[in-house]
Amino acid sequence: MLPRRLLHRLSLASLCQTHASTPQYPLQNLNSSANLNFLGGVLRVFNLYFRIPNTLENPRLFRMYCTQKPRDSEWTDDIEYLDESGTVIHSGKGIRSVERGVDDHVMAGEVKKPFLNALAVEKIVEIAKRWKWGPEMETLLDQLQFVPSMTHILQALKIVNDGDAAMTLFQWAKRQSWYVRNDECYVVLLNELNRVRDFERIRSLFDEMIRDLDGDGVSSFGACNRVIQYLAAAEKLEVCFCCFKKLHEAGHEIDTQTYNALINLFLKKGLPYKAFEVYESMEVTGGSLDGSTYEMMIPSLAKSGRLDAAVKLFQEMLSKNMQPSFSIFNTLVDSMGKAGRLDTSMKYYLELQGFGHRPSAPMFVSLIESHVKAGKLDAACRLWDEMKRAGFRPNYGLYTMIVESHAKSGKLDIAMSAFQDMEKAGFLPTPSTYSSLLEMHAASGQVNPAMKLYNSMTSAGLRPSLSTYTALLTLLANKKLVDVAAKVLLEMKSMGYSVDITASDVLMVYIKNGSIDLGLRWLRFMDSSGFRTNNFIIRQLFESCMKNGLYNSAKPLLETYVNSAAKVDLILYTSILAHLIRCQNEQNEKHLMSILGASKHQAHAFMCGLFMGPEQRKQPVLSFVRDFFQGINYELEEGAARYFVNVILNYLVLMGQINRARCVWKVAYENKLFPKAIVFDQHIAWSLDVRNLSVGAALIAVVHTLHRFRKRMLYYGVVPRRMKLVTGPTLKIVIAQMLSSVDSPFEVSKVVLRAPGESVLEWFKKPIVRQFLLNEIPSRADILMHKLNIIFPSSAPEIRSLPPPKPLAGMKSI
Repeated sequence: MLPRRLLHRLSLASLCQTHASTPQYPLQNLNSSANLNFLGGVLRVFNLYFRIPNTLENPRLFRMYCTQKPRDSEWTDDIEYLDESGTVIHSGKGIRSVERGVDDHVMAGEVKKPFLNALAVEKIVEIAKRWKWGPEMETLLDQLQFVPSMTHILQALKIVNDGDAAMTLFQWAKRQSWYVRNDECYVVLLNELNRVRDFERIRSLFDEMIRDLDGDGVSSFGACNRVIQYLAAAEKLEVCFCCFKKLHEAGHEIDTQTYNALINLFLKKGLPYKAFEVYESMEVTGGSLDGSTYEMMIPSLAKSGRLDAAVKLFQEMLSKNMQPSFSIFNTLVDSMGKAGRLDTSMKYYLELQGFGHRPSAPMFVSLIESHVKAGKLDAACRLWDEMKRAGFRPNYGLYTMIVESHAKSGKLDIAMSAFQDMEKAGFLPTPSTYSSLLEMHAASGQVNPAMKLYNSMTSAGLRPSLSTYTALLTLLANKKLVDVAAKVLLEMKSMGYSVDITASDVLMVYIKNGSIDLGLRWLRFMDSSGFRTNNFIIRQLFESCMKNGLYNSAKPLLETYVNSAAKVDLILYTSILAHLIRCQNEQNEKHLMSILGASKHQAHAFMCGLFMGPEQRKQPVLSFVRDFFQGINYELEEGAARYFVNVILNYLVLMGQINRARCVWKVAYENKLFPKAIVFDQHIAWSLDVRNLSVGAALIAVVHTLHRFRKRMLYYGVVPRRMKLVTGPTLKIVIAQMLSSVDSPFEVSKVVLRAPGESVLEWFKKPIVRQFLLNEIPSRADILMHKLNIIFPSSAPEIRSLPPPKPLAGMKSI
């Protein structure tokens, strides 16, 4: 093993030789300042890093770090530094080591030399970059030959580009006695953690900053705000808002940039109400909004529908002498217009120009659209003209909107003018534009313009919609242009539409308009073209033919109706029977009878059996009528059954079949078809209400009901105070004339025939009244005989056994 002095010489010689061989540092003049500096560096290197092998055997010779004790105040050995030739180039006292963590300098001989900050930072960075984290790194940091400061740590954190190393270095520094809270260190560390996207450590670091308040209760203001800004930029919504709440609850100051970042995050996530909540907390804490906050908040509130809040912020912005940007005006104009606040929208539109902004094309479009939807077409036209004067060319959608809105409002002249301008501008109108124009022309009855638009539409290769075809065909049907309508319908079929329903609708138009001949002609066209219609329209056309007396055409329609599995109901059969009652032509009666037979309804078999004899019917009339009415479903056909009773009683009275008619009325009353017609109020009043009956039904009901009243009064001795027949204004005259033929005691008023019960009892006792109520309406001979019996009562053998009749008022006067 070489002696220590020789090792010193060899090492120094080798270093000097290296230095001498370098062109930049020629070692020719030992007394030069450059060489002296070089030697000083060599000495520092040797004293800091060089270790003597035999120092392990002799600890006293090891250069331990020590304090300034008297026995260790200086180094006793002289050290000579030789070149390769053995010449002494320098000699002097050895460099005295210092105790780490205590001394802030080194001894170069007897000269104290402080540590340079650059060298200290470089050493710390070297350790951090090499070890990054772990106990080895902390051990080496504890063995530093100098006492670091927060300046060293701050500069090292700025240089170390590693999140783990920076975090470990910072945590080590916090455990040292010389650590002082430094907001800038937190900021640098947060910048590094944000660069590597380590948000978990950012959050934990934020929690440390909140917990570790200094003695004055002041935390890292800038760093805490920086945490919220970084989390907001990374769109960590929940974590960001949690940190914001912690910082806010701790009473720390939050800067405007942090508020802006958080508000912007909520707006990006579609939570404008939460953003406004942050803004309100900002107002409570006395925070001030800047221009960027206004730029974000006002459009967001307006778009979310909180227009009043947006207007409030806008006015606040103006009060602070801030100039609103174009985007704020644009959003307010658009939102107010869509909300229907057209006056406010126009106000901001004018203020926009007052601030020197120029309206944009989308703003004009929004204003025009808002006014069009609100029905203010005049204002929309003025804005349309302003837009053109401003040099903007209306787009395709705007043309379409103007044309369709004016067309739907009935302003066809303006709509057609805009439509022509649209074609001149090179825009091809959409099918909806054509449809709106065509449908409105059709609704106004203008055939020529409608057909011109239709032809233009088909020539342009556009496919008309179903509603367009329907409107056009309806117009042609109303104008009775059957041939043109047939041509359009065939073209509609060629376009791939199902035309059966549309063709039926056209047929329905002819029926409603009363053009039965055209309807029959259109039906023949449908049959020849293979188009089918529904049974409802066939029935409507049949009923129209019946009303117009076209019985020859009606029967084939009814046969078609029956053959298509449609069932003729009781109402339809009754309506045919009503036509038969009103018919006065023998030939038409034959047609109507054949139509009744073609209906194949069970009521027709009942009508035929009703006029048969008992031998052919094989049962009495009353039983036959009861069997028929028992087969009616009164839950579904109660109204139809009433209608049938009224019509058939008319027919039977007209045919002179009074007994059969009374059977029908009796069975109808038994089945409660007219439950409120007869009222027995014991001894007070009896009444019959025939207001809802036909003439024949009313006559039969009066005769049959008076017969029941007579039976009760004569056989059971029950006499009411009064009796009345409620006839209404229509049937009053008919019933009064019938009863006057047998000298009835009923007095005629406006809508009622009434008489005292005693007078009616005396009237019931007369033979002609009995004959009248039991059999049928008396003939003229019976009425004459009745008058003779009244004048000469002794010649009437039938009434001799009865009490003398009550003298008539006329006889009293005589």
